[in-house]
Formats: sequence, C-alpha cells, structure tokens
Amino acid sequence: MGANGARSVNDPGFVIIGRNEGARLALSIDSVQRETSLVVYVDSGSSDGSVSFAKARGLPVVELDPALPFTAARARNAGFGWLMRCHPELEFVHFIDGDCELVPGWLDRAMLAIRSDDRLAAVCGRRRERDPKASPYNGLCDHEWDTPIGLRETCGGDALFRTAPLRSVGGFREDLIAGEEPDLCHRIRKRGWLIRRIDADMTVHDAAMTRFSQWWQRNRRSGYATAEALALRGKGNRPLCKAAASNVLWALPPMWILWPLLWFRVCRRSGPMVACFITLGKIPHCQGQLQYWLRSSRGKAENRRTRLIEYK
Repeated sequence: MGANGARSVNDPGFVIIGRNEGARLALSIDSVQRETSLVVYVDSGSSDGSVSFAKARGLPVVELDPALPFTAARARNAGFGWLMRCHPELEFVHFIDGDCELVPGWLDRAMLAIRSDDRLAAVCGRRRERDPKASPYNGLCDHEWDTPIGLRETCGGDALFRTAPLRSVGGFREDLIAGEEPDLCHRIRKRGWLIRRIDADMTVHDAAMTRFSQWWQRNRRSGYATAEALALRGKGNRPLCKAAASNVLWALPPMWILWPLLWFRVCRRSGPMVACFITLGKIPHCQGQLQYWLRSSRGKAENRRTRLIEYK
C-alpha cells in the first residue's frame, strides 16, 4: 500500500457503508484512510451527522434514496458502482461496515493471498468483537466471527473481492434484508470461483448489544434470511432445509421438554453459554422464518415493502 494512505495503482478501492454509526464511523474511516485514499462512503438515511462527518474527512459520499428500502446489499452495490464508474481499472474492492475498524497489516495479508491464487474471488479474515466481555450478546458475536480457516462457502460483510466476479453476477441482491453475503458467494461459486478465509485478523467490530431484545431481533433477522435463502436456492439445498426445519422443530412448545438434549449437544462443542443462547434462539429464528413465509404468501408487492430488521 502507499505510504501514509497514498494510493498506488494496485491498491483496492474501499466501500464503507453506514447508518447512524456515530463514533464507530470515525474509527472505521480513519482505519481505512491509513491504508489508502480511494474510499467511498455510502449512507443509508443517517440522522446523526454521519454524512457531514464523512465529507469533512474528504470522502465522496453516496446518499441512498429513502424512497426505496435501505439494505446493506443496496449500499454496497451503490459504493461498488461509484468505484467502477470513477475507476473502471480497479481489480479489487474491499467492503467494510461502518461499525468496523480495519486491523493494521490486514490489507497486505489479504492482497498477498488473493494475488497468489487466480481462482479466488474473495478473501476474508478474523473479525473480532471490540468488547466481547461487555455483554453476553457481544461475546456471542465474537464466537460467531471465529470461522474456520481455508476454503469456505461464504464470507461476511467485511471482505476483499476481485471486481471481475462481482460484475459477472451483478453484485449483491439488493432486496435481501439479511444474508446477502451467502447469496452473493453462492452465485459466485457457481461460476467456478473460490472463497478463502485466511489466518489473519481483519476487522474489529462493535456490536454494541447490551439488551436481550437486541439479541432477539438479530436472531429473528437471521431466521428471516434463512427462509429467504431457502426460497432462492431451492428446496434441494440440504443445509438450508436442515437449518429451517431445525428452527421450526425446536421452537415448537412440545419440544421444549427436550431442550436439555439440544443444549448438551451444543455445549460439548461450544460451551454452556453459547449452548443456552443457541437453544433459546430457535424461537426468534422460527419467528423470522414465519415472518418471511407470511410475507411471501401475500405476494411480491408485500415483499418489496420489506424494511430492515434492525437490532441497534
């Protein structure tokens, strides 16, 4: 990378997305600008001065039209589109959420990995929670971010991508309120590309979850995404079918008497706290799935009105 944030011709462009991230956005922008000067910020209707702050830091800003539903996918596509229009020669783009801070040294590791294998469409690393001990919900997020190393089926919202495969599949599906990354990676892998998780710290995330209601809402959103992914990829997708069926089965009141069996099975793998929340989480996951199926039964017009399921 160029010294002191100066850009070289081989650097990736960065897309930062945000909605009312406050001080977290400042950390995110500063961490990226230490690596490169080619950064665009995309805002989804913030009311906390995020747009003015990003402009004051010298960033070009794309403000999404509030007439259409806000989604992270739509924001990422808008930022990627801006980069491609202004810098069509770009080979790589790095997405990062506005509540995340880029870890020093990550970008060099990621670029080395993606350039070493022409089959790689994307490279991601370890996202860590900023304060995992602040609440059990933050700790659960940190556990979730600890994904296996090697070739993977998907990555998260923070990742380095080649621009060619992104263009070839038309980017993210903008109508997805969650689960847009697995959907994108599924379509990219169908074209023969690979996704790799390398052994390196990538970003520091700030979930800022302190209330049980936030945890519940986040799991409801995840359940909604599971049902929508199943609808998009077909009922022959065994992992998604298994996940959806498990959520429904274990959420049924007659099955609650058997929850100790589920808890014990998860506890052996992930410990008692994670087991408690995964077991209880079957209910909001099922709630999210039912919400998607109900909206689907009302037709496409209802689905187009779907808004974000926010937990912050």
